[in-house]
Amino acid sequence: MTRKTPIALTVATLAAAGIALGAGAPAATAVEVPRHAVNICESATMYENYNFSIPGPVTYIRTLGYGDKIGHSPGHPVYNGWASIQDFGPNDWGFIRVECIGGYDSW
Repeated sequence: MTRKTPIALTVATLAAAGIALGAGAPAATAVEVPRHAVNICESATMYENYNFSIPGPVTYIRTLGYGDKIGHSPGHPVYNGWASIQDFGPNDWGFIRVECIGGYDSW
C-alpha cells in the first residue's frame, strides 16, 4: 500500500469528485497601463524612488524636457506632490512633481 501525503490525498479526493483545480477561479487581473500624458513643465527632474523617512524623492535619474511622453495613472497616490510615472522613451519608472503631468490622452 502506498502512503499518500495529505496534499496528495486532497488532490486525489478533489479529482475523484470531478472538481478541477482552478475551475471557476477568477482570471488573473491585468496590469494597469498608465494613461498617456506629457511633461508640461519646462523641465522636470525624475527620481528613481520616494523615501518616506526623508520624506522626499531619492536617486536622480534624469531631467525630462517639456513635451516628453510619459504615463501616469490618475488616482494613484501622490506623496508630498511627487507622483509615479513611466517614461515611455527609455521605458522606465520614476517620480516627478504632479503639477508637471498633463496632456492626458494627447498622443
